[in-house]
Amino acid sequence: MAILSTLLCTAVAAKESVYEILPKYGLPSGLLPDTVTDYTLDEDGQFVVVLAKPCYIQFDYLVYYETKISGKLSYGSITNLKGIQVQRLFIWFNVDEIKVDLPPSNSIYFQVGIINKKLDVHQFKTVRSCRKSLSCPPCLPRPIQVPSSPIFSFRRSIFLYFYCFSLFEHYI
Repeated sequence: MAILSTLLCTAVAAKESVYEILPKYGLPSGLLPDTVTDYTLDEDGQFVVVLAKPCYIQFDYLVYYETKISGKLSYGSITNLKGIQVQRLFIWFNVDEIKVDLPPSNSIYFQVGIINKKLDVHQFKTVRSCRKSLSCPPCLPRPIQVPSSPIFSFRRSIFLYFYCFSLFEHYI
């Protein structure tokens, strides 16, 4: 009898994986890479996910995951997101929010600054592994964060010009 009660207590105390938690909130489990080592989730939805190492995954766009990802989880959305960036034309932008249509549909929305990008949710159903290497020579540096506020639009334009110019100059 003591063994049975010990097994039941262990099963109850076992922490669900983050990949089991996301679908309970109406989100696909493949939003995060397979390198999650730990996570915390508060009652108010605040969470922190820890990865073994920084990670790149190719979806419709190349996505970069820092070793620490945080935000607020609620049914159908993640807000105040920190630690995930997406690449567009050599530039890395912070993903601020992720939402799915309710009831669940085939669409998922990623908010990057004032831009809201709609993608097919099926590419996020499967948990993916990090890329072992990047295809561009020699490889991409850690993403540089570009402010997404409209206040920085002129500065961002100048930054993008010089950043892209330096990249092309380096590889030519």
